[in-house]
Amino acid sequence: MTTRFMKNEHQASTSLNVLLTGGRAPVTLDLARMFHRAGHRVYVAESMVHHLCRLSSAVEQCFMVPSPRHETENYLLEIESLVQTWQIDLLIPMCEEVFYIAQGAERLRDHCRVLVSPIEQLHDLHHKYHFIQLAKSLDLSVPDTRLINSRQEWREAQAVLEIEGEGEWVWKPVYSRFAARVRMPISSTADFEGDAPDQKIYAGKMKQQRLQNDPPGDTEISSASPWVAQAYVAGQMLCTYSVAYEGEIVAHTTYDSRYRTGSVGASVFFEHVEHEGIYEWVRQFVQATGLSGQIGFDFIETEDGQVYAIECNPRATSGIHLFHPGDGLVRALIAPEELVKAAKVIIPKQGSKAMLMLPMLGSGLQQLWGKGSLRTWMTAWRGTRDVVYLRLDMKPLFEQFAIVLSAWRLARKHKFSLTEALTHDIEWNGEQR
Repeated sequence: MTTRFMKNEHQASTSLNVLLTGGRAPVTLDLARMFHRAGHRVYVAESMVHHLCRLSSAVEQCFMVPSPRHETENYLLEIESLVQTWQIDLLIPMCEEVFYIAQGAERLRDHCRVLVSPIEQLHDLHHKYHFIQLAKSLDLSVPDTRLINSRQEWREAQAVLEIEGEGEWVWKPVYSRFAARVRMPISSTADFEGDAPDQKIYAGKMKQQRLQNDPPGDTEISSASPWVAQAYVAGQMLCTYSVAYEGEIVAHTTYDSRYRTGSVGASVFFEHVEHEGIYEWVRQFVQATGLSGQIGFDFIETEDGQVYAIECNPRATSGIHLFHPGDGLVRALIAPEELVKAAKVIIPKQGSKAMLMLPMLGSGLQQLWGKGSLRTWMTAWRGTRDVVYLRLDMKPLFEQFAIVLSAWRLARKHKFSLTEALTHDIEWNGEQR
């Protein structure tokens, strides 16, 4: 690459060759820039033609690889070849290809360090019911969650929950991402904002009842593709990102995710918050499971301050955007044992904020249409950096449009959502364990 933005003064004494997968993700671009500024050489492997890292000046070279999901063995062979050819020191999977990398981790570790947990552990964390059962066994707070293995069990669960009258429920596949196909209680959304409270609750419950009497007609529900019914917890959504090493946290952020794609979709705005209760929950979980690698959790905090973990993401999450060059995240990924020995945890600076500008603009339109406070949204917008835009690395900003166009064409061809089009070739639903 001909253009280079300046490296900061805290460069690593030893320059490493780092291979990141998942170049389509904003977190991968952000992390690539951090590694580059710390003096390391960054390479990216990606199965999409267009992706955010493709033209970034932070990246030495990008490689087109087979789909991890559809050509797993060829994908692993290509990753192994790249690791050997480019003398990679550290391989970091960033998206759901982490599950496929984990399947080949043993042979990849013959050539470099691989930041991934065992596939069996990753599965239990990714599986929405197994994760809840694991956390529950550790006496950590989680909502009541029930496994649904068939359409008949769905109907039976509906009848039981109606008889028990224990409140509202969220229905979702055990393997899903970005809230895809989640069926929320309608009264939990802002669709009825402005109505009288009793009208809002009644309308929400009636609409929820109409939606959930039967499972989705076009969706398989089986022991291989189960769903869960999870007790709905009202409150504020908070998310986390942590780097762990042998059961110890070495980097962590808890962040507010108030603006999302839709009412329950992916976050587009991130703000670091200090939250002792959530940090302690994560610390206990990481310690009890002996976890190493990147991990994130989704929490709900109720009005009385109680926190409930509702899902786990055993991979990189958007919390990466809240760290900046010099904060120490690169060190946590490269030399976590040093931080454990020093009993140090890397956290973002107080008040750190970031956003994905294009979808954040879409969220602003939602506020304009009366589903929130436009003034509050404008306050969040001001002074918040776009994670894609960087003055000395502008090409990824324009690459976004090519990515969206390609995903739109794919979504229209296969008749699925834009979000699903962006992950269809890397997602993992429990296969080949």
